[in-house]
Amino acid sequence: MKENEKVIMEKGIHTDFKENMTYGEYLQLDSLLSSQQRLSDHHDEMLFIVIHQASELWMKLILHELNAAIESIKQDKLPPAFKMLARVSKIQSQIIQSWDILATLTPSEYIEFRDSLGQASGFQSYQYRMIEYALGYKTPHALKIYEKDPELHARLHKALHAPSLYDVAIQALVKEGFPIHKDVLNRDITQPYEEDATVEAAWIEVYADVQKYWDLYQLAEKLIDIEDWLQQWRFRHMKTVERIIGHKMGTGGSSGVSYLKRVLDQRFFPELWNVRTKL
Repeated sequence: MKENEKVIMEKGIHTDFKENMTYGEYLQLDSLLSSQQRLSDHHDEMLFIVIHQASELWMKLILHELNAAIESIKQDKLPPAFKMLARVSKIQSQIIQSWDILATLTPSEYIEFRDSLGQASGFQSYQYRMIEYALGYKTPHALKIYEKDPELHARLHKALHAPSLYDVAIQALVKEGFPIHKDVLNRDITQPYEEDATVEAAWIEVYADVQKYWDLYQLAEKLIDIEDWLQQWRFRHMKTVERIIGHKMGTGGSSGVSYLKRVLDQRFFPELWNVRTKL
């Protein structure tokens, strides 16, 4: 008997599942693995579907961790939030690698099934939109995209009106005694965040005395990690799109690569980047 067969025949291995839940049942694999339905006969459409579905699963976990971290910071429990935010960064690094797989799709292959997508586009990903909202990049006009589904529209509306990760980080500065301008604290949180001199001054002081403000310093670095990874994801997205469709218009109606290049200039935590220059 071979060594690997001994493992299979171990006495304690469960084989009777008539009354017990299986691995497949726990993960609902029947439902999960039946969701990859090609709309064309082209072989490579399966790659396109799986890559995007897998990314959506990872984004679900990112949202789970971000929302928990926001609540933890609200309750002045920063160390648990650090673990959650570190996990977000690890997930981001995993998603970035998926672009390498999608990049194996050539222009000739993609054009064979691109028309099957109709106007469907990653731009419409509601989970990605909610991640942007959770990080503070609020775009109220984007809600119109989701009017087809009232329940989904309501979820996004709620996310738009919820404090972002950066909002609660700024509140943590206030609780530590830093004088943040009232215009920042009373701003309309459904609008994109705009950098502020008092917030920048507070972060500069944090970085100037890391021992005194260790938790805030750690929080700031976790935020930088997340934005750094997100920008890397955006760059790989842009280059993969350029590699596959060049400068054609996107299926969702955007200008494609030109739009994705402009997105690279969007920042979530501007003062934390400014600190690097000001120290």
